[in-house]
Amino acid sequence: MLAACGLESLEQLYSHLPAEALIERPLVLKPGISEYEIVDYFKRRGAECGADYASFMGAGVYRHYRPVMCDVVVSRGEFLTSYTPYQAEMAQGTLTTIFEFQTMVSQLTGMEVANASMYDGSTAVPEAALMAMRITGRERCLVARTVHPEYREVLDTQARNARVHVETFGYDTKTGQIDLEELERLIDDKTACVIVQSPNFFGSIEDLQAAADLAHKHGALLVDVFTEAVALGLLAPPECADIVVGELQSFAISPSYGGPYAGIIATKEKFIRQIPGRLVGETVDADGNRAFCLTLSTREQHIRREKATSNICTNQALIALMATVFMSVYGKAGLRDLAVQNHSKARYLADGLDRRFTAPFFNEFVVRAKSPEAVNKALLEKKIVGGLALGRFYPELEDCMLLCATEMSAKAAMDTVKEALS
Repeated sequence: MLAACGLESLEQLYSHLPAEALIERPLVLKPGISEYEIVDYFKRRGAECGADYASFMGAGVYRHYRPVMCDVVVSRGEFLTSYTPYQAEMAQGTLTTIFEFQTMVSQLTGMEVANASMYDGSTAVPEAALMAMRITGRERCLVARTVHPEYREVLDTQARNARVHVETFGYDTKTGQIDLEELERLIDDKTACVIVQSPNFFGSIEDLQAAADLAHKHGALLVDVFTEAVALGLLAPPECADIVVGELQSFAISPSYGGPYAGIIATKEKFIRQIPGRLVGETVDADGNRAFCLTLSTREQHIRREKATSNICTNQALIALMATVFMSVYGKAGLRDLAVQNHSKARYLADGLDRRFTAPFFNEFVVRAKSPEAVNKALLEKKIVGGLALGRFYPELEDCMLLCATEMSAKAAMDTVKEALS
């Protein structure tokens, strides 16, 4: 390789780099170990991560039961090793599952069309903002502080290089919902979209219709975000929104240290040509049989980069398949029952605790605690992972923590948490 480059040494290859960028010492790495020692090491580390611990940590990643049917289906070779279904003649199985996924997501969100999934919920948010910019021809986005802080960080990162002007607006310190008065002061005729999450990061359920009315009054779009997909089994679909983005991790996708997950974008049919990612459409084959194929593809692999709706998005077909199987197993009634159970357990956990906000919540909520860190440390000794200390993201809430209960939360563990907080 050096000869092909006309060089004699690696030092010549790196000669253009500043001296401070070069490491002159050996890398600080331990000597290699055998395979069985590596396996043993990770078994010990895995045990430390507490598979037998109860958890009340939510904040965008939720511990739900995973039906065994999900792994039975997704571990089949036809799905596990499949590639992007460009060749429809060879990929009807994969295309069918993606089409069913799009259909179910559309039903859940109340939208008319959904794409074939995204990397995750966080990257779906800037994609929605860019989509709104293309539709409205505007470059200003207003995002609520009650949207997941890490989702907002991803939005800010992409905005720096995409001509997107992002501004945040606050929340009502009593209810934990968005401050509609501040939103009304900030929104103008240059605003492309208003981004709101419901249930929001504090667990509070937002008045999406009020936010939509304000956005539409100024010609802007409303983007609704969700992180807890199970809530869609109980709450009314966000039909007043123009774009719905979110995370389907709750649908049989393991927390897995943060991924991989599956995000979604759903929208109204009139915006279909601006939706990023893949879409699977229904058609007929040469014999008139029902068939599926990729359609309206405006990704960078199908069209000139400057004309593409996105240059970073992909679909998480295998992970989205987990969510599809989950939705098939539970069905409409089952998903509603699951959502009711989540809500009921959260109500039991919240009963008697000092809630910080008054708005209705789904399965997570904010409570006051003199020292969230001390509470979590005490709980950890009892094999319980506590809530999220909010001071990390909201300095004004340093004496508060975010707690979450799901169908996996046992009464004994909830009682222990309540005792620790009291």
